[in-house]
Amino acid sequence: MARHIVCLSFDFDATSIWISRGMVSPNPISRGEFGVIGAARILALLDKYGLKSTWFIPGHTLETYPEACEAVVRAGHEIGNHGWTHLSPTAMSAEEEEAELVRANASIRKATGGDPKGYRSPVWDQTPRTVELLLRHGFVYESNLMGNDYTPYRARTPDTIDIQKPLKFGDATPLIEIPVSWSLDDAPHFELVRTPNWVQPGLMNATNVLENWVHDFLYMADTTAWGAVTYTFHPYCTGRGHRMIVLEKLIQQLIRKDAVFLRMDELASEYDERAPFSRAVHAAQ
Repeated sequence: MARHIVCLSFDFDATSIWISRGMVSPNPISRGEFGVIGAARILALLDKYGLKSTWFIPGHTLETYPEACEAVVRAGHEIGNHGWTHLSPTAMSAEEEEAELVRANASIRKATGGDPKGYRSPVWDQTPRTVELLLRHGFVYESNLMGNDYTPYRARTPDTIDIQKPLKFGDATPLIEIPVSWSLDDAPHFELVRTPNWVQPGLMNATNVLENWVHDFLYMADTTAWGAVTYTFHPYCTGRGHRMIVLEKLIQQLIRKDAVFLRMDELASEYDERAPFSRAVHAAQ
């Protein structure tokens, strides 16, 4: 029986995304504050359709806006680790990267009463240490890489990369990768960001982006018997009025196409049953 899955994921960065970039004047901070308003709108929309989702929330947001985050937990959505400061781990030492992970886990434990199963790095960056750290701290899955589009896979130990030699792939691990894509992320399409070094123009027509998002699901449904699409949204971005209309249209169209909506921990569990780790190791050899 065909089964086509959708994971709606929300990176509730709030002010942390701007602070981590050194953008601390009133304007970027206010953009982050709007994320709280956007989160409330998104929660109401998900409740309207009876959908559960996964929220990756930095410790900074959990501690700054506890009431807004408690609303996410009360509604039955999954909370994943998104670092504490929203700083990229690629700029950290090994000790700093682990400390970020542990500190964020503590904030999640305080908010939910349990440890997170999933991890999404700020800006989807990770180091050669990240997979080992996640396994050491009991994570089931991560959602950072782009080596597939509709099929989760096993994260690897570090690859050996030398431009003068063929790439040597690392070994598969029990950690499940739930792949992502910038094309399925709202921020590159919609958010205007200006820094002294670069400009992200954003501000695209939301209806045109909606067509892309729907077509990715349709292609999966047409070409696979089992697969999953993971959409990534940010409350400070998608929470704006016309984008909320498009988010609802996306949900409506996916429902009409018989999409199965799962939290990402549920998707990881289903994938693990379909492709146990021993089978993944055998396939890699």
